[in-house]
Amino acid sequence: MDKLDFTSPFFKFTPEVWATFAHSSNRLQLTQEQLKDCLAFNDRITLEAARTIYLPLSRLLYLYERSRHNRARVITQFLGKDFETSPFIISISGSVSVGKTTTAKLLYSLIKAWPTAPKVSLITTDGYLYPNKILEERGIMNQKGFPISYDVKRLMKFLIDVKDGVPNLKVPQYSHLTYDVIPDAYTMVDRPDILIIEGVNVLQNGADYPQVRNRIFISDFIDFAIYVDAQEQYLINWYIERFLKLRESTFDDPKSYFHRYAHMPEQEAIQLARIIWQSVNHQNLIENILPCRNRAHLILQKGPDHSIEYVYLRK
Repeated sequence: MDKLDFTSPFFKFTPEVWATFAHSSNRLQLTQEQLKDCLAFNDRITLEAARTIYLPLSRLLYLYERSRHNRARVITQFLGKDFETSPFIISISGSVSVGKTTTAKLLYSLIKAWPTAPKVSLITTDGYLYPNKILEERGIMNQKGFPISYDVKRLMKFLIDVKDGVPNLKVPQYSHLTYDVIPDAYTMVDRPDILIIEGVNVLQNGADYPQVRNRIFISDFIDFAIYVDAQEQYLINWYIERFLKLRESTFDDPKSYFHRYAHMPEQEAIQLARIIWQSVNHQNLIENILPCRNRAHLILQKGPDHSIEYVYLRK
């Protein structure tokens, strides 16, 4: 994976410097129990590290959201009529196994504690994957997670509706046990003040689809984009660790899509995880995910132990 080269678009901070941009409200707290609830499977982060990185980030997002709210008031005055503010949308993207879910859950917990007590919703784009049956019919099951495997029109319709303030929107749910969209299962999103959307490809725009360049894309609806980054070797190691732990737990459930791997010898399981990474996740990372990194407003660069080594903030 190429190294970060931000000679002008980004400020670069160490965690020690980033921590000095601390939140100013005593209401913003983070306990060990809250952190435990936020940690995704196989992710690791200490309470001190979470406070060092995520409390200042929460404060930054609060200032961004307040700034957007103030601009909406200007439009109201200009138009001479009430103007209902649309949700502030935060996206979290990055590779498979990088820890996007932990970042999303931590921010969800912290944002709910803002002085303004906003209504916050958190969704993932997994629910907008085509069902396995459709992927198999189209011969793209081996490209699951690639842009082609998502029902982008349906996702775009949701984003348009949520920005328009449509109530009680249904977001399809995805099961990591069955490795498929759950029929007739939905998460309700009802006019949130803040929407956090997590997904591997949420930063893509028209530059990635030159044949339809004039159409709108997911990134057009994002107010603040976060990219969680790590060297590919770290990602591979974390993916293998997760695969082995799932093999000892979730895979053992007969309903699991990967049940056939539950009793595979460890060395064979490691080799299989490497093959899956190289044939699917590596290709998606290089072709679709990584090229979007520099479009983010903020990049969290992780080291081999999941700790944040640098924070990059767009100037």
